[in-house]
Amino acid sequence: MTDTSTLTRNQRLVLDALEGAEGPLGAYRILEELRPNGLRAPLQVYRALDRLVELGLVHRIECLNAFVACSAGHDHGGETIAFAICEECGRVTEFVDPEFEHRLGAWCSRHAFRRGKTTLEIRGLCESCAA
Repeated sequence: MTDTSTLTRNQRLVLDALEGAEGPLGAYRILEELRPNGLRAPLQVYRALDRLVELGLVHRIECLNAFVACSAGHDHGGETIAFAICEECGRVTEFVDPEFEHRLGAWCSRHAFRRGKTTLEIRGLCESCAA
């Protein structure tokens, strides 16, 4: 797990905002929430987000152009990070599936494909909204 004691003030504020959010937040929404704390420019939020993503503490949800705090609490290393995104309530669930990871690795080996960071985003309905 990444040591958060070295985070800058802005990085800590952004991480706290994401950890306290009920769903993914866009950069401008984060900025709105943090204006009372002295953040004034989008660049302040984007710099903090870039570093938090680099550290593995935050993930970018590409299809939503938004960010979530990492819920796994560990370094993902080479794992495929997967997100189930509910299109009704907006809930995002992060998960890792060893079987999928194995199958993906086997496919890459068979096709001599050198993969980099892999993120899977699944959109649909969560259990509560599907009921």
